[in-house]
Amino acid sequence: MSQAPGAQPSRPSVYHERQRLELCAVHALNNVLQQQLFSQEAADEICKRPLSQLALPQVLGLILNLPSPMSLGLLSLPLRRRHWVALRQVDGVYYNLDSKLRAPEALGDEDGVRAFLAGALAQGLCEVLLVVTKDVEEKGCWLRTD
Repeated sequence: MSQAPGAQPSRPSVYHERQRLELCAVHALNNVLQQQLFSQEAADEICKRPLSQLALPQVLGLILNLPSPMSLGLLSLPLRRRHWVALRQVDGVYYNLDSKLRAPEALGDEDGVRAFLAGALAQGLCEVLLVVTKDVEEKGCWLRTD
């Protein structure tokens, strides 16, 4: 079917939540998923789960957004920027793959990566994103229910 001359092509329906009450993480999730799947309560419940409930063998990797100190040469500034850091298990060992490190830092086994995560979260202003396969996400097996 052709359009009339000068007619605007129809736009697809795009789901878009607008910011309210500093719920930008909830809005961002729903906007990416193109439907209202998460509420503030559901997101809060997920965030409050203990690290011990993470089924780490099912998680491909973790991405952390951390506050990072700024410096000019040897001079440390009282400012902080955000920095993204990747964690991943390779051959049974978890590594900190921070791009600011000269080489990957071995964190050890599951206990080691949980300790690293607990320390990062204790500093505050830290977000953790889980990277899982589609199959793991659909089954929800990245989280232990016991």
